[in-house]
Amino acid sequence: MAFSVDLRRCQVLGLAGTAFLAAGGETAGALPVRELLAPSSVHAALGLVGVYFGLVLLIAAWLLLGRLVRGAEPPSPRALMAVLAIWAAPLLLAPPLFSRDVYSYLAQGAMVDAHMDVYAHGPARLGGPLADEVSPLWQHTGAPYGPVFLGVASVLSGLTRGELPAGLFGMRLVALLGVGLMAAALPRLARHSGADPSAALWLGALNPLVLLHLVAGAHNDAVMLGLLGIGLVAALGRWPALGAVLVTLAALVKVPAVLGLAAVVVLQVRAGRGPAKAVLTTGVAAGATTVAATTLAGTGYGWIGALNTPVSPQNWALTSLLGRATQDLLERLGSDLAPLAVPAWHVLGSAIAVAAVLFIWLRLRVRPVYALGLSLAAVAALGPAIRPWYALWGLFLIAAAAPSTSVRHRVAAVTGVLALAVLPSGGPADAGQLVLAVSGGVLAVIVLWQARQAELAPAPGHTA
Repeated sequence: MAFSVDLRRCQVLGLAGTAFLAAGGETAGALPVRELLAPSSVHAALGLVGVYFGLVLLIAAWLLLGRLVRGAEPPSPRALMAVLAIWAAPLLLAPPLFSRDVYSYLAQGAMVDAHMDVYAHGPARLGGPLADEVSPLWQHTGAPYGPVFLGVASVLSGLTRGELPAGLFGMRLVALLGVGLMAAALPRLARHSGADPSAALWLGALNPLVLLHLVAGAHNDAVMLGLLGIGLVAALGRWPALGAVLVTLAALVKVPAVLGLAAVVVLQVRAGRGPAKAVLTTGVAAGATTVAATTLAGTGYGWIGALNTPVSPQNWALTSLLGRATQDLLERLGSDLAPLAVPAWHVLGSAIAVAAVLFIWLRLRVRPVYALGLSLAAVAALGPAIRPWYALWGLFLIAAAAPSTSVRHRVAAVTGVLALAVLPSGGPADAGQLVLAVSGGVLAVIVLWQARQAELAPAPGHTA
């Protein structure tokens, strides 16, 4: 007897997972400083167990849904959109989870609203309750975001008058809008790329990383990817200039999206437009959009220099790990070059990323959406800093254009690992917290196993 899978079962299991995530986050999430509990407290411990219990349930629901998508009668894109809404619902009013970045967004928005130079000064210049919520590491660091996002954050600051609960809710709505644009773009990008729209939605929008970090964490990557997705959709049709405008707006949220302009050019050339005209159209649209957006936001062009914003000293990007290992070795050898090790690896990583992007486009220019996805994945992997949600830069477009099921399987495996990589508080883990997190996950596995065994057991009066 096979273990049955149906859409309703997936909906309920995923809803239970996000409900536990939201409930556990009430005591173990990235709470405002006045509400933070000591990690050793009973409530925080139970919250952490609950979050990881829910996280494993959500991953299980997502994998079961993947079986349905690969089955003989896969759910329609509309049905999958409904599943996304159901799973996301409990997270709408939950506290921030897995990162404190949303507090930085609010403080930076308040700075722009107060006509402070958000690129020259950190939130410490703002002072007050909002600045107090920002991690000490970033108190004196300028914003690394473009004028489009800071303009949105400024408008939100004015609407909420600096009130923290309203600001958090508003920023989550902004992120949800971005996720909605991602989900709307995926089926169309998949059809253009010869991929299954339902499979693209499953991997690119219902992905646990989207729910954990773009919805629960309210990261502005959602806005970047949403604008990038609909910009590519516009470029696929008869509106290449509009596509260039939307992709530029995405890059003015976070700069990696600027690679999307290459896809806009290639799509125009494939549609029969001459290369010179395609480059000129895209360049003019991008330049005009940049000037207009920067002028409207009132932030100036400091965001160009802010691209060198320092990274966390202990971040686990590949180049940072290699840099720290090299630095330790040089220090043991007594070399004066030790302080240069980390910057040198960062430069080398950037150079390799540029080479990788050029290679990808030379090999896959006939598949621009897929090439863009791989390029963004390379930039994230080889950059000086990485977070689990950075994986979504490439994953979003790889989901829409992956040439084979095996590629999707490998990406799904990476998703499962990264979904478990960060504590709900967004802070570093100690041994006790790791034990609690593992306990919550193991408890979920036991519950799922018992549910499976109960279903597989023969009914009374029947033999297996």
